[in-house]
Amino acid sequence: MLRQRTLKAATRTTGVGLHTGARVDLVLRPAAPDTGIVFHRTDLSPPVAIPATASQVGDTRLSSTLREGAATVSTVEHLMSALAGLGIDNLHVDVAGPEIPIMDGSAGPFVFLLQGAGIVEQPAPKRYLRIAAPVEVRDGDKWARFEPFDGFRLDFTIDFPHPVFGSENRHVMIDFALHSYVKEVARARTFGFMQDVEAMRAAGLGLGGSLQNAIVLDEVRVLNSEGLRYDNEFVRHKILDAIGDLYLLGHPLIGQYTAHKSGHALNNALARALLARPDAARLVTFDAADEVPSAFYDWRVATA
Repeated sequence: MLRQRTLKAATRTTGVGLHTGARVDLVLRPAAPDTGIVFHRTDLSPPVAIPATASQVGDTRLSSTLREGAATVSTVEHLMSALAGLGIDNLHVDVAGPEIPIMDGSAGPFVFLLQGAGIVEQPAPKRYLRIAAPVEVRDGDKWARFEPFDGFRLDFTIDFPHPVFGSENRHVMIDFALHSYVKEVARARTFGFMQDVEAMRAAGLGLGGSLQNAIVLDEVRVLNSEGLRYDNEFVRHKILDAIGDLYLLGHPLIGQYTAHKSGHALNNALARALLARPDAARLVTFDAADEVPSAFYDWRVATA
């Protein structure tokens, strides 16, 4: 039986919120089987628990924000992406503020933090959400789609009117039977444009952004002195975001996700559309490791 996973021990870090600019303390704690991922606003009295589910998403402006009543936790997608990439099913996330710290703008620091704490299997079967029928959502020329596929594959295209985005920077396909999340996705950083900074800050967003936690572009070039981590880092980061947004479905996906110019809003709309179609997906478990699609090979062989 392929089993659910959580952390061996609690771990903590501190960082700055990308949009609030505030210092944030973050603690990740083991959780019992079938708990799922649960965020806790520990700075509130009493603390508020917010399940990490697609139905709890209340705002998608430049990040995914979970909401429970008046309590919110924003920018959850990079941590959720790391949890999906490492196959962690159950976790308590204590955050002393309204936003998950941005770290270096990628999921890499969260992967390092989680691996350092240790990952353990639990006495409960791991449940996957298998796509059984196509589901698609559109918004003008933007669209995102699920299709049946015996694995986990993401095909993403972006389109920005900027000279840095040549044909090699506009599209990527990641098939986890062939590619490693840790090596080929996790370190891709968020990005933004200098001409948008003033408008973002006027809207109360991007207050903690810097060259240390984002790729920044002016009219013609990348301003970060170290350059890019991947030739197509921009679209790889969109893949990273999508993995995190889709993990709000509560289970790893068996299927293909294809998107053109999608973002957090459309990703959440696609997740909600899937949940509204009982015929389009089903939960499955596997009795033996060799029955699991090869996309999840790293999870089958990993040990704490």
